[in-house]
Amino acid sequence: MNSSTPAHSLPLAGKRVVVTRPREQAEALAALVREAGGEPLVFPAVEIRALADLKPFFALADRLDAFDLAIFISPNAVHKALNLLRARRKGKPWPARLRVAALGRGSRRELEQEGFRDVLAPQAHADSEALLALPELADVAGKRVVIFRGEGGRELLGDTLAARGARLEYAECYRRARPDAGLGALRAAWARGTVDAVTVSSSEGLANLYEMLGKLGQQWLKKCPLFVPHARVAEEAARLGLREIVLAGPGDAEMIARLIAYFRGAK
Repeated sequence: MNSSTPAHSLPLAGKRVVVTRPREQAEALAALVREAGGEPLVFPAVEIRALADLKPFFALADRLDAFDLAIFISPNAVHKALNLLRARRKGKPWPARLRVAALGRGSRRELEQEGFRDVLAPQAHADSEALLALPELADVAGKRVVIFRGEGGRELLGDTLAARGARLEYAECYRRARPDAGLGALRAAWARGTVDAVTVSSSEGLANLYEMLGKLGQQWLKKCPLFVPHARVAEEAARLGLREIVLAGPGDAEMIARLIAYFRGAK
């Protein structure tokens, strides 16, 4: 936005937008909301925590040279895995023959900032289906593939690659948890009628937020526009009874663009 633009004429002027991304990723979207004239309310619905036992990860790190392809599920996977690999491998370079792939543009961008080049990633959607549709992943028979991810998660990517003949392993490098922090300030804002939109980044985050809000907060949530990154999250929101679900996109740029378009149309 142009810094000379009057604040009241910015597209999100007077709008309060709840940002529920993990705290490590929340600020980028919050900054875009501020730039557009809105006020972000940052209330992470997912917390990224360290694993209690890193022995399995370190055992895999010692065999990293044996793999043909490494897939990073999320920006968190990039940050956590690379930090742990640096600590374990103590200056050993990334194996030259080990190709890198990412589930979406956010993870690819993080990898590129870490110095990786030719990162394989889908151009549009950020999900397992889009990555699996790339021609480079059509013929993986006999290839050794490692997926860096959080504890648990969807199995579609790994199961499909294994069915295509890949020798697959998971490298879990963090765990997701429901935050312990209270939502008193958010509930108070809703009670005052000053929440205009809620953004979520995953089905897990939506489920956590729903549980954290309690019965009264859930009723407020059902009356508020919910901006989601993927059709799967939209389906979960509909199942929970939310009334206005807006499909945006996986990245911050798509989310802020959809917020702006929505509120411009509402004027």
